[in-house]
Amino acid sequence: MIDGSSRHLLEQRPYPAKLSVVIPIYNEESVVPLLRPEVETFLRHVKCEVEIILVNDGSRDSTLELLVNWAKEDKRVKVLDLSRNFGHQIAATAGLDSATGDAVVLIDADLQDPFDVIHQMIERYTDGYDVVYGQRRTRAGESRFKRLTAWLFYRLMRAIVFKDLPVDTGDFRLVSRNCLDGLKSMRETHRFLRGMVTWVGYPQVAVIYDRNERVAGRSKYPLRKMLSFAWTAATSFSTLPLKFNLLAGLLVGAFAIEEAVRALIAHAMGRTVSGWTSLIVLISVIGSSLLIGLAIIGEYVGKIYEQSKERPLYLVARSFSMDNSGATVKDAPPVISKVHATDAGS
Repeated sequence: MIDGSSRHLLEQRPYPAKLSVVIPIYNEESVVPLLRPEVETFLRHVKCEVEIILVNDGSRDSTLELLVNWAKEDKRVKVLDLSRNFGHQIAATAGLDSATGDAVVLIDADLQDPFDVIHQMIERYTDGYDVVYGQRRTRAGESRFKRLTAWLFYRLMRAIVFKDLPVDTGDFRLVSRNCLDGLKSMRETHRFLRGMVTWVGYPQVAVIYDRNERVAGRSKYPLRKMLSFAWTAATSFSTLPLKFNLLAGLLVGAFAIEEAVRALIAHAMGRTVSGWTSLIVLISVIGSSLLIGLAIIGEYVGKIYEQSKERPLYLVARSFSMDNSGATVKDAPPVISKVHATDAGS
């Protein structure tokens, strides 16, 4: 279980009657043909009804056509076509909102997270755990820099932002219906799902696995997006960046006092000089600290402003699925998922 988490009494539960597998997808036309056989192999070994929810996050290539063809040939597959690219965390949220299973698995499409691990997750689910998250032992195919920054990210998040966040984990996890219902009540605009799942609580446990190399295509998280994601995680779960303003103010204040004492001593000893250099340095330090402080405050104010609009988290343009008569295309109404919504996307 997560270090420092509450103690829960676990009760055995039956194998889920229905399993939902949510897969957000963006510009993965080279991955989908490889993803499909992996999913079909996995489905042959599951002992219950399964629904596969493929969320097309505004792809610009032929990903949507491949997904629709898949849905036409397999009634277990449902495709949600978002009206534009909303980002991975929102696309994952859309899939979770639509899931109807007793247990729901969130997994990426690039096959770095093996589908076989889901069987281990289901075993821990039957042991009574409501959240079973995949914890990476190794990360094949990733650069030393990527591994280092990922290692630092989770340790820093635990140390200064959210102490219960599991290390070396992504969004690959299984959640129970009870946990998912709690998660769906959290409608913040700026989302950090792995932190939100931890915050919801319930019994949680890790399944250790070796992460594979990406099968095709490129990662959708370059360094710029990773830094942005880390900043969103920090500001969504902590006010610590605001407290840095106080620390910066104390440091600048101490520097100002030192400059004032030095100036008084110089004046008393008759060594008064023009002081242009020290004055410029002092103004620059104070000015930069003020601007940094305002920028951090502005980041929080901006998030409050965006949240106060109560816009839907996402809009579903169309959903594709197959009934007994063949493939159907349904126009989906806009999903109302405001702050006060309790069952958005249902």
